[in-house]
Amino acid sequence: MSAPAEGQTTSDSASSAGSSAVAAADTQEKRPFPPPAKEPTQQGPRGIRFDFNLGARVAVPEGGEWRVRLSDLDAGNILFESQNKGAFINSAKRWFVRFRIEVWEHGEKLLTHDYDATGREVLIQFPVGTLGDTMGWFPYAVKFLARHRCKLTCAMSGLLIPLFRDVYPDITFITHEEVVAERYYASYCIGLFFDDAECVWQPTDFRMVGLHRTAGYILGVDPTEEPPKIAFDDPGPPIDGPYVCIATQSTTQCKYWNNPHGWREVVRFLKDRGYRVVCIDQKPVHGGGIVWNHLPHGVEDLTGDRPLAERARWLKHAAFFVGLSSGLAWLAWAAGCKVVLISGFTHPLNEFATPWRVINWHACNSCWNDPRLRFDHKDFLWCPRHAGTPRQFECTRLITPIQVCRTIETIPGLRPRQEAAGLPAEA
Repeated sequence: MSAPAEGQTTSDSASSAGSSAVAAADTQEKRPFPPPAKEPTQQGPRGIRFDFNLGARVAVPEGGEWRVRLSDLDAGNILFESQNKGAFINSAKRWFVRFRIEVWEHGEKLLTHDYDATGREVLIQFPVGTLGDTMGWFPYAVKFLARHRCKLTCAMSGLLIPLFRDVYPDITFITHEEVVAERYYASYCIGLFFDDAECVWQPTDFRMVGLHRTAGYILGVDPTEEPPKIAFDDPGPPIDGPYVCIATQSTTQCKYWNNPHGWREVVRFLKDRGYRVVCIDQKPVHGGGIVWNHLPHGVEDLTGDRPLAERARWLKHAAFFVGLSSGLAWLAWAAGCKVVLISGFTHPLNEFATPWRVINWHACNSCWNDPRLRFDHKDFLWCPRHAGTPRQFECTRLITPIQVCRTIETIPGLRPRQEAAGLPAEA
């Protein structure tokens, strides 16, 4: 995700402009998030307005002799200071900073306001169209609420809200279409900001800290990972007998397990141990151009547009899950399912920790987490280092079925092959 469009920045620490800055922002292309209110939502003396919606924002009326200062209370730094005759000022940093705003007119200090979200309305926005990302990011919004004791609203896809709403009654959940920007004291956007070289939207590049932990840095809370709590109807296991869930599809080919024998061998390995193997992908076939990926042979087909709560139920009662760096792996993590995660294009720090992470360090790997490489969402065959060569997608082609099966064998309680075959233990 690219950084949302904003008004022009005129210094390293803040932007200062007249009312034209707001008008210019209105003409820019559609943002991935609802924009903040056109004018700051909090009122100070003599027409001063301020808030913390995507950074510290201060508006002072035209015609005065104003001085405005923005400081970081925790770092002890003055970030920006301006003398003007009326301006709209927006800090350059849109991630969480505990700002102090100071305003003088004709040398008289009129306003000192230290950021304090206690009891105030705060909005945290998550992009739509993502499952795993929001699963990984949402726990940091919960940490923000605990730290600041604010009235927190989270805007996200309506498909995810039912999973969270009943578990987190102190949080208001809305869709982007329901956002009323004028009500919020502060707001923050969570996302993957690929082209944020100036660290406007994130204090550190997400590729260096992990997909989920970047939310902790953006919100200024402990980045230690933890799964979200989710709620769903659970009448018990959906089928009789032990079963394993797998998910083999993803959005681009680099995310797939590209070993030609991989899934066939793993499915056979699991069935030899008496497991039913259930594929819970959304699509049985997915691809682009001349490359298409099909449902693995021998699995039970549970693909389709099914509610996420249904997927969560299947995952909760599964012996374990085998999949890729994709949304269903994150849902399995949230559901408390053991996760065997196969990935080569991401570094292990990119996802949640699992004892059953599979990567082949002998192959080219971790291009996704290389800040020098820009992921191209539109290129289904994106392979930035070896595209068009025999080494394309070697990061997962060289992950062998043997490596995955041996990883599965380390899962506690795995059914032995002898038991599945009905043979005595000594056979």
